Amino acid sequence: MEIRTRLFGEQIIDPDTIITFPNGIPGFEDKHSYKLFAQEGSEVTFWLQSLDDEELGFSVADPIHFKINYLFELSDEEEQLLQLDDINDLMLLLILQKNKNSNEQPVIKSTLNAPLVINTKSRLAMQKIMPHYEQSITLIQQAPEINVTEA
Repeated sequence: MEIRTRLFGEQIIDPDTIITFPNGIPGFEDKHSYKLFAQEGSEVTFWLQSLDDEELGFSVADPIHFKINYLFELSDEEEQLLQLDDINDLMLLLILQKNKNSNEQPVIKSTLNAPLVINTKSRLAMQKIMPHYEQSITLIQQAPEINVTEA
């Protein structure tokens, strides 16, 4: 299948690699088909390119690269939407945004309470909006030992 994108130009892709968001992504509900592309020179970030709009693409990353671990539940409806049989088929991605702070330094941000949830087997996906969620951050360095004296 041949597609055209603003970032990657014309590409030939395997239709079996298309990711479908049955309900779209909030704000882009009419865009359902996407393709994940690697970002040249980066092992952390990828591009989620809309196949419905060649101008629409999202910079995304696996939260594990930032040592972020999620704990949340999918509703029965969400599991049906994703056709989820095995939790190990799930992949999470964060949509990244590049903002400039007051010093004009670029800052990369993400909305942590709205990861993309993708069933890698069925290639069905959704954005999980979580007003309340639990996350943990894995420390890269070991914390210093603290001496505790009993009273």
